[in-house]
Amino acid sequence: MTTYITKINKPLLLLLVALAGLSSCSKKEGLDTIPETTISSANVFDTPQRIEGLVNGIYKGLKAASLYGGRYLLYEDVRGEDFINLTANSYTAYESWSNSYSSGSNDINNLWSAGYTTINLANILIDGLAKHPNVVTAAKSNQYIAEAKLLRALSYYSLVTAFARPYNENNGASKGLPLRLLAETGTANNDLARSSVAVIYAQILKDLDEAEVNLPDNYESALLNTTRAHKSTAIALKTRVYLSMNQFSKVVDEAKKIVPQTTAPFSTLNGVKHILQANIFTIFDSDYTTAESILSMPMTTLDSYTGQSAIAYIYNTNLEYYLNPNGILGDAQWGASDQRRQLTRTVSGKQYFKKYAKPSPFLDYIPVIRYAEVLLNYAEASAKVGNLELSKALLQAVHGRSDASFIFPEATFSSASGLINAIWKERRIELLGEGFRSNDLQRNLLPIPTKGDSNLQAPEVGVTADNYIFPAANTELATNKLY
Repeated sequence: MTTYITKINKPLLLLLVALAGLSSCSKKEGLDTIPETTISSANVFDTPQRIEGLVNGIYKGLKAASLYGGRYLLYEDVRGEDFINLTANSYTAYESWSNSYSSGSNDINNLWSAGYTTINLANILIDGLAKHPNVVTAAKSNQYIAEAKLLRALSYYSLVTAFARPYNENNGASKGLPLRLLAETGTANNDLARSSVAVIYAQILKDLDEAEVNLPDNYESALLNTTRAHKSTAIALKTRVYLSMNQFSKVVDEAKKIVPQTTAPFSTLNGVKHILQANIFTIFDSDYTTAESILSMPMTTLDSYTGQSAIAYIYNTNLEYYLNPNGILGDAQWGASDQRRQLTRTVSGKQYFKKYAKPSPFLDYIPVIRYAEVLLNYAEASAKVGNLELSKALLQAVHGRSDASFIFPEATFSSASGLINAIWKERRIELLGEGFRSNDLQRNLLPIPTKGDSNLQAPEVGVTADNYIFPAANTELATNKLY
């Protein structure tokens, strides 16, 4: 199966990595020198095929093992209270679970490197197309730039929510991250002061607004609709970003574009016809390219991760985390008849997570954005702006897909606070293992709860604590004097 546009050849991929590699990014064995057969950077924009390869390279950067290849989702989820660690293995996110990261931690440096490498690959593409305007058509150039901007925005959002103070703490006044928008092929611009959280968010939204204009409505296949950015991808991601900013009316405005109905069934009318699938098990087991999947990272036998790089290995093969019986697993809202119970399994009396259940070579697609998330983002924002009936309908659509017989307690719908609390629980059930829990706590300025068993424990982390967010990477601190 071909992923993205075309398969990228190895010499060009090596060139992409070389172009992307700021000295602040950790080096990888085997990528420090460029083979003589590699295309020169001076010629990489010479043909449409090479430019396609550059676009592929940005997606490949996002799919790095430590980013949306799966491990970023792991880092963000195990910080919350729904997983219990069994191994204390620092190579499989124990430091995230125990909130004990340092600037020298491998996870921290690898995540930072993956995020900024993807950002720089996007910058290189944007800069290069401006300097080589006649190699591809203007329409194709605009589309490629739009894809690059969306992937840059997603990378910055992922980094700023992990490494900077929450936007909602002070409307983004805190120091955020270095905002790198230039195409870097050397070390000249390593020194760059941090922009505020508000400035980072403003750039994310600017990129997404501009991407929405020039992204295609859809592609010619379900595979490309799932693995390439289109208009709905930008819109859906904006609902996530605005939710993190407590700008609920903006969430509503964006969500209406791809959820135009006020009653179920909810679906997108234009472009890709996004809709919930009848059974959630389908999208994690038998068909990764349904209309519910807005953006996913594809895996093939020639392009997947193995061992501790693979999220499926950590959760389901090596069984390093089990589901906390005192977490969402034990909540009445996740009933025994709920189909989402099929995404867990029992081993020696403990419940383990198997949303990613394929054996080695671990070919589960990694979800980045699903329509179910958009409905829950819309539900929460609708409740916040006072449209409780719409919020209720959206919540019931997501829950009813997996447990149609469930009846919410009467108190759930008697107030906005009761409804929002149920939506937060639904996020923990529906989006479990997809990388949302840490940010959901932080955007609501809630402590990271204590968790553990008789073997290992992690204490609560208060909102003002230094380890409420990830520390900056040593590789950045060592090369950026202005950080």
